[in-house]
Amino acid sequence: MNSLHAQTGTGTIQGTIVDQAGKAVQGAGVAVTGPAVLHQRTAFTGADGKFTIDNLPPGTYSVQASATGFAVQTQNNVRLTAGLTANLSFSMPIASVGQEVTVEAEANNSLAAQLAPMKSLLDAASPRTEITSEYVSQYTSPISDFTNILAASPGTVSWSTNGVGLGQAITYFRGFVDDDYTMTWDGVPFNDSNDPSHHSWAYVPGPAIGYVDFDRSPGTAADMGPANYGGSIHFFSPALPPTSSMRFSESYGSFNTNQILGEFDSGLFGPGDKANFWFEGHHLSSDGYQTFNYQYRTAGTAKFTYKFSDQSDLSVISTVVIVDANTPNNDPYRFQLQQYGDNFYMQNNYYNPDGTVNGLYYKFYTNHIPTNFEIVTYTRDWGKGWHFETKPYTYSYSNHQHYDNDQYSEVTPALSAMGVTTTPVGPYTGIDKMNQYVKGGVIADLSDASKYGVARTGGWFEYTSTNRYQIDTNPSDWVDSDLIGKIKFHEGFITRDYQPFAEYQLVAIPRFTITAGVKDAHYNMTVQQWASNKDVGPLGCPTTDTTAQCPVFTIHEKSYNSVLPSAEVNYRVLNSWSVYGDYGKGSIIPFSTVFDETGAEVAVAPPPTVASTYQGGTVLKLNRLSMDADAYHIHFINQYSSYTYPDTPTYGSNAGLTYYYATPPSDTNGFEAEGNVAFGSGFSLYLNGTIGEAKYEAAAAQPATEANGETATPATPSAWVAETPHDTETISPTWQDNGWDIGFFNKRVGTRWEDDGSTHQNVPLDPWWMSNLFLNYSIRNRSRFDNSKIRLSFNNLFNNHDIADITGEGNVTPTGVNTTPSANDVLYTPSPLDQLELLPGRSVMVTFQLGFSPKGL
Repeated sequence: MNSLHAQTGTGTIQGTIVDQAGKAVQGAGVAVTGPAVLHQRTAFTGADGKFTIDNLPPGTYSVQASATGFAVQTQNNVRLTAGLTANLSFSMPIASVGQEVTVEAEANNSLAAQLAPMKSLLDAASPRTEITSEYVSQYTSPISDFTNILAASPGTVSWSTNGVGLGQAITYFRGFVDDDYTMTWDGVPFNDSNDPSHHSWAYVPGPAIGYVDFDRSPGTAADMGPANYGGSIHFFSPALPPTSSMRFSESYGSFNTNQILGEFDSGLFGPGDKANFWFEGHHLSSDGYQTFNYQYRTAGTAKFTYKFSDQSDLSVISTVVIVDANTPNNDPYRFQLQQYGDNFYMQNNYYNPDGTVNGLYYKFYTNHIPTNFEIVTYTRDWGKGWHFETKPYTYSYSNHQHYDNDQYSEVTPALSAMGVTTTPVGPYTGIDKMNQYVKGGVIADLSDASKYGVARTGGWFEYTSTNRYQIDTNPSDWVDSDLIGKIKFHEGFITRDYQPFAEYQLVAIPRFTITAGVKDAHYNMTVQQWASNKDVGPLGCPTTDTTAQCPVFTIHEKSYNSVLPSAEVNYRVLNSWSVYGDYGKGSIIPFSTVFDETGAEVAVAPPPTVASTYQGGTVLKLNRLSMDADAYHIHFINQYSSYTYPDTPTYGSNAGLTYYYATPPSDTNGFEAEGNVAFGSGFSLYLNGTIGEAKYEAAAAQPATEANGETATPATPSAWVAETPHDTETISPTWQDNGWDIGFFNKRVGTRWEDDGSTHQNVPLDPWWMSNLFLNYSIRNRSRFDNSKIRLSFNNLFNNHDIADITGEGNVTPTGVNTTPSANDVLYTPSPLDQLELLPGRSVMVTFQLGFSPKGL
């Protein structure tokens, strides 16, 4: 540190930023943060790579340097004294894809951007929303899962019928359902094994999420994942601070919900302050909003980092989550909600009034779900622009579930009154269900930087072993049947995923960044199915004769391959304004259900479904206004249906053959925008909105794998894709000042449609609002009790009980041409047997957090 003259009472931070070859990096952003400044101070390097930030109050600062194509570099504990200047130097290593997205480090002079809970980055080359750590920590419930964290972002639709963070929930956007996009944690994809869907109560709990990159594009070739078809949602673990601290909190609120949480930050320690450690552990218990839908979660996350040298880093992170719940497979009927109330789900009486066993007794429904997730990240700069990163990882999921399969027993009198006849299931009315898998894999990339740009190559490999079964069992004692005919299905499969890629990021043209590449998505699945009585279960054994000579199992193997190109460009019109465009293809592996036919006989495997995305947008960041907007067109092939030729001579060699064909292709078009307006004194207004449509094409649904030229699918009229909202809007005023963080987040979801499984656009869903209010006060006075906090959270403040989803049993009468998602297009007559998902009632939660920090830091 050199002493230079500075304004009286203040100091200056200045320095130089170079690349790995020692050449100046022009246009790099520098962000200075610390307790002595209310908002971050920023600067940009000139042609000589130098920057200066003056008039800084004395204190301890964190200085971050960021530039397109480079990994963010941070220098902590920069101590500044009045009248002095701190001279710093940064050598910028080439970034991996995950390192490039660091919303916390973006340097710009926009007060509106600094206050925005969500925003896009000026370097973005596709529609992305960066959900900041401020939003995650201040404007979500302390028991949130990742669907709640995503809920306010543009175009998303999600709900949790049992209350925030109290069960399974999923997110839709742009007409994409949960298995149409990739989710990652610290750069590693995670998903179910029989399809790329996700479990919000497993793997990555809310406290393990620091911030989020929501990328609504297939990404570049270097973006790894099983379903970049619809986009990618990247979760990042919390950044580790340079100073030590501890936090203990207890949250209590509606539905007898209680969460105890403890966190420990070691700060930098060891010789040379090269190591850092963080641990979070919590236990949650709740009765849930729905009757007797109890939820329990015990979880812990640990993260360790070690800096071997300026050229080599190691990071290890692990999380373990154990969930126990009483959650059935089915939703309540409309007549039950009308009879018992909006929160009805299960009952606590073992016997019905007539002496029969109650099929809705809550102890007949149990889930025990342990999961774990471990990632090791090693990075190495070899010099002369060469950079290497590898991420070996493993994770596992095990859902052992028991549930009653004879729910009609409790509702038989009501059903009889409606003219519905029920048949007793028999002595085995329960199901013993297992869904269990273990995954292991590695992601690696090697990059080479020159004055022209960055070349990257690498890939992803993953190996998955899955065991799934359903067996009839007696719910009175949960003893499984030993009859072959009582095995619903039993299957195991091995999946191998390979995704090599190559791409080049050109930066030699002033103000332009152009990235183009290609990857090959290859999947191989080997399925073993044991004898069972279900047509899934492949062998057609007699259901009662246990002496029959049946094959023990059958094995089938299929491979799938897609070549996926991508290209994107970002043009920095001004330091505060950029425009971009991108094109990409994404794919999804056909699900394991392609083998769910008798004998698992699929003569020709269907190809992977592929989406082609074309998008363009802009990002603007002025002092009082930050905003971004984009328009998009997506053409995608949808999921598969199966057709079996009749087993008659008419069809010759095709007789009895099953093949899969694609449902009609669909086109998604729309416009999205979000922005933040800063009014001063910490007040700002965040807004986002989307409008669009996702509709099936009017052309016939052509088979993906025809047999001998036969076609068996009729034309399908144009109709809306299920769950796609016509529009969404978010209106969120916030205030951040003097320890206060107050936010009022209001999300409206427009009209949607639901399908009945065979007919598109037949059940209209009305718009609904969700309003959440958060009031937080934190101690930030550099005392030993820094980070102590009191939080008050209101979810569904206005207690709306709107219908979020319907599994329809009512009658649909067409009234006109389906041109917009309007209830005028069809007349839907509700049925008492409709199964409904309602928004949960209002919940209130208070949190007391006690923080301990070294004094004066």
